[in-house]
Amino acid sequence: MTSRITEISVDCADPAALARFWAAALDYVVLDEEPDLVEIGPAGRSDERLLADVRSGPVAPTVFFARVPEDKAVKNRLHLDLSPIDTDRDSEIARLEALGARRTDLAPPDATWVVMLDPEGNEFCVLRSLAPGEFSLG
Repeated sequence: MTSRITEISVDCADPAALARFWAAALDYVVLDEEPDLVEIGPAGRSDERLLADVRSGPVAPTVFFARVPEDKAVKNRLHLDLSPIDTDRDSEIARLEALGARRTDLAPPDATWVVMLDPEGNEFCVLRSLAPGEFSLG
């Protein structure tokens, strides 16, 4: 028996604003929006195609942003790692900062990644670039 990660849920104060940030960061679109819950994910997947894809192997999950009354209080126990695919790491960091993310000094000085905060203070990392010319297997 096997399970798949199909959704990631994020508690937040402003689901619409945080969903817009992450949709832009991940090249996702808003799939469903209610006042207290917003779902984003890859564009153009029919329910039938998605079900077939999930059954055959891992797929990119959707992300739900749910309004909660409490503020973020401590470091996340789980966070996302992003790998740029069409630019270098520093250019991607600049793009994410323009969208509202903030750089931190939480990574060790010799780290190859940068720890950032989304607009609501959730930690995420930007790893090395996987773009052609920036990364190779050999």
